[in-house]
Amino acid sequence: MSAERCAKLPIAAAGMRIGLLGGSFNPAHDAHREISLTALKRLGLDQVWWLVTPGNPLKDVSRLPGLAERVRAAETLARHPRIKVTGFDGGRGSGYTVDLLKALKQRFPSVHFVWLMGADNLAQFHRWKAWPEIFAIVPIAVLDRPGYRLKARAAPAAQRFAPYYVDESDAAGLADLEPPAWTVLSHRLSGLSSTALRETVLKSV
Repeated sequence: MSAERCAKLPIAAAGMRIGLLGGSFNPAHDAHREISLTALKRLGLDQVWWLVTPGNPLKDVSRLPGLAERVRAAETLARHPRIKVTGFDGGRGSGYTVDLLKALKQRFPSVHFVWLMGADNLAQFHRWKAWPEIFAIVPIAVLDRPGYRLKARAAPAAQRFAPYYVDESDAAGLADLEPPAWTVLSHRLSGLSSTALRETVLKSV
């Protein structure tokens, strides 16, 4: 897969509601797909884009497989017409979510984006670069992860933006709200994680 093909963005029309699920996808797994299907249904989204990043700035990326390899594997697993996979990084290669979101908003000013993430990420969201700015750029939907619901709701980011919390019964309108706006969605929980899958592969080898 060429670098140009890898970084190509899906087509999006004005007014579309699109969920953004970012990560290294090392590897992509069924929990990513479950989160995406839940978001499509509960948030009334037209599409979910898997944004395969150069790497997590908070983690060691020295052994991370190439971007094209991870994009290709994610496409194979996604197998859904409304889940799109891209290695677009905003032309910066920074790996920071805030930079990626700014680039997407500039490229698609009339699209209603929603940032999707697991509750485990909300629990340490205050460690992300410019995390309050992320809340100001797009609405955020937090998907439950086993053992993280209480930790996520008690996290510094959740406490700071508590006045902007949207009950999940009203989540269908989240994409149309002016940020900051965020919710937590309960769904069928999966214990799968990319880290656990990598460790399993290493043990089998």
